[in-house]
Amino acid sequence: MDFRDLIKPEQVLIVPRANDKEQLLRDLAQRAASELKKDVAAILQPLLARESLGSTGLGQGFALPHARIEGIDSFFCLFAKLAKPVPFEAVDDKPVDLVFLLLIPANAGSDHLTALAAISRHLRDKTFMENLRKAKTPGALYSLIVEHV
Repeated sequence: MDFRDLIKPEQVLIVPRANDKEQLLRDLAQRAASELKKDVAAILQPLLARESLGSTGLGQGFALPHARIEGIDSFFCLFAKLAKPVPFEAVDDKPVDLVFLLLIPANAGSDHLTALAAISRHLRDKTFMENLRKAKTPGALYSLIVEHV
């Protein structure tokens, strides 16, 4: 899967501050809602409901929050690098500093599994993760994300 199909440069962020998981998800939902012209609750509530099933913190400081969203026609992604890691109830109990948010059309069927697997596979590459953590700007992060094979 080509990341250029999933994410645009303006959807790559450096988050200067997030106090906790819920605030981070709220901030990302606000950004997504603004870009998608949706109500924040229409994004945040499905994300929180998905997190209540089990944390999407996959370990090594990486989280992949995702949810099905009514009224969107295609996948929507945000990538956020946090200036300071936040507790995320990850599988390894380590705080998270890299977050790839994936919003899935409600009628997407199982297509989202391919996207989740591709994102997860790329973000489990230790060298790639190190390079993301070293990047200083959203532009540098975007280049790394879309050029990683």
